[in-house]
Amino acid sequence: MLDSLNARNGQTLRELCAGLDMTRQSVSKHLALLEDAELVTPVRRGREKLHYLNAAPINAIADRWIRRYDRDRAQTLADLKTALEESPMSDDFVYTTYIKTTPERLWQALTDPAFTARYWGVTFDTDWSPGSTMVWEENGRKIADPEQVVLEADPPRRLSYTWHTPTSEWAEAAGIGADALAKLRAERRTRVTFDLEPHGDDTVKLTVVHDGFAPDSTMRTMVSQGWPELIAGLKTLLETGEPLQ
Repeated sequence: MLDSLNARNGQTLRELCAGLDMTRQSVSKHLALLEDAELVTPVRRGREKLHYLNAAPINAIADRWIRRYDRDRAQTLADLKTALEESPMSDDFVYTTYIKTTPERLWQALTDPAFTARYWGVTFDTDWSPGSTMVWEENGRKIADPEQVVLEADPPRRLSYTWHTPTSEWAEAAGIGADALAKLRAERRTRVTFDLEPHGDDTVKLTVVHDGFAPDSTMRTMVSQGWPELIAGLKTLLETGEPLQ
């Protein structure tokens, strides 16, 4: 099943069953085990449930345990981590992690400028009402556009908004060259969605879905490299009180 998702991410149960010599019930049981192990993340799309590989466990192994392995094994882990984070297996980017906090605290960390500035270096000027515009500020530069809007806001369960406009000022501050900026401007606008689910008494399951990318998207390559580090910084700040060093 993991091989099948590695070849083509974001499959339905029916699609997974088609490539396996197993009953639908057996496939469902195996999927449940993979979800419990945090290796697969299900995402609802209307009536369908799509299944994605989750890079978070590999990311954690590489970050927390890599120093305990010899160089060859460490390189193997690093290569696998990179493949899961960067491979264009699907136009969507899906990432799941578990954070020791409350849904209310995590919602605050996703929306309050005092929090976002510490682990992201970005603040948002908005009232967080669906349809409201968002002004992003990063590195002292503001990114304003009428299409930067809040799509959904259901605190403390679900938050969704459109991604920012790739302005020349943002590109200069981020070290993005003219060719890359031209490609980014030619792509359609994407969106990011955060789903917050209580998991036990003191933990929240956070699923981040960034979608709407065009095939071979330059923006997708950039965010797939950035999201794992950003989410790790968010998790570290909430669990320790200090940002990721």
